[in-house]
Amino acid sequence: MSLGAGASLGGFVPFPPDSLWNTDISSAPVDPNSSAVINFIGSGIGIHADFGSGQNQGSTIGIPYLIVGAQQPPVTVNFTAFGSESDPGPMPIPVTAPMEGYPNPGTGDRHVLVLDNSNCFLYELFSSSASGNAWNAASAAVWDLLSNEQRPYTWTSADAAGLPIFPGLARYDEVAAGKISHALRFTLQQSRAAFVLPATHWAANTGNAAAAPMGMRMRLKANFDVSGYSPPNQVILNALKKYGMIMADNGSNMYLSGTPDVRWDNNDLHALGQVKSSDFEVIQMTPVYTQNNIPSGAAPQITSFTASSNSIAAGAQVTLSWLVSGASYLIVSPDAGAVRGTGVSVAPAQSTIYTLYATNAFGRTTATVSIAVH
Repeated sequence: MSLGAGASLGGFVPFPPDSLWNTDISSAPVDPNSSAVINFIGSGIGIHADFGSGQNQGSTIGIPYLIVGAQQPPVTVNFTAFGSESDPGPMPIPVTAPMEGYPNPGTGDRHVLVLDNSNCFLYELFSSSASGNAWNAASAAVWDLLSNEQRPYTWTSADAAGLPIFPGLARYDEVAAGKISHALRFTLQQSRAAFVLPATHWAANTGNAAAAPMGMRMRLKANFDVSGYSPPNQVILNALKKYGMIMADNGSNMYLSGTPDVRWDNNDLHALGQVKSSDFEVIQMTPVYTQNNIPSGAAPQITSFTASSNSIAAGAQVTLSWLVSGASYLIVSPDAGAVRGTGVSVAPAQSTIYTLYATNAFGRTTATVSIAVH
């Protein structure tokens, strides 16, 4: 992956080929309630590309992202709302990172998305604001782009559905290359208290049984003729046939998410509005999770979390080591952040209590170790 705002991923596709984001669903069965769901949405509602070039009312159009490298230092993240369901910092997110809606983010979702190309982690913030050399955010999530990580059941992320945002964005570099190899993110006005994997969280605003659960996937019908659309729009439409689009948040109906880029042709993107809800079908939703059938299981087990020395001189390095089973991903806070393997080196400037966070689909386990600095 290259470095910079909106930089090219060089053909890299987040998550493994068998990720639900990257799965070919062109032949998946249709849900028995597909027609009812689409009628509830409104069969005549067209797709709206919620991204483009230039600005709308002083804000860029779409959700931006930044790619950083090993030179980016970790930054503290302070939580203002959903800290108990968030991944703790530090995170390599510069306080100058572009925020959704920049340069005038206003009171919107204020998402910040950063990919670390040296370690292949994705960091996402919601309702964020820079505060000195740190970030304030309502919630934050770390995603291991090399594995099929899942948030704990019922946990949110930087998105209402508990999903990563970045993998579902339509990006110009992919469209220009002629292929989108993943599902896309979209929003609907109403959703019910349920979710379908890969979603893990709901944000219900209706009790109607025909309303979508978070994570619902819609697929453009195979017989939809894309030949009358521009080559860039054909790339998007063909992706919607092969990978579909995943409901990720409450918002405007049939709004498709993407990144801001000066190379988009807004007039051309508006032509996607000719594609209606009735041109889609809902992929079979099995199982649908509600408050009555949330899966249960064992949280990760931390057998040990130790330091090579518990008393060091200021600035000296110490190795933190652990033995963990059953974890999808690990975070060491402060200083280290998201980690892989069984150890990491830190150099605390003052006495510090380090916490190891081990998380999987069923919850989070923590352990601490203290380093005295003299």
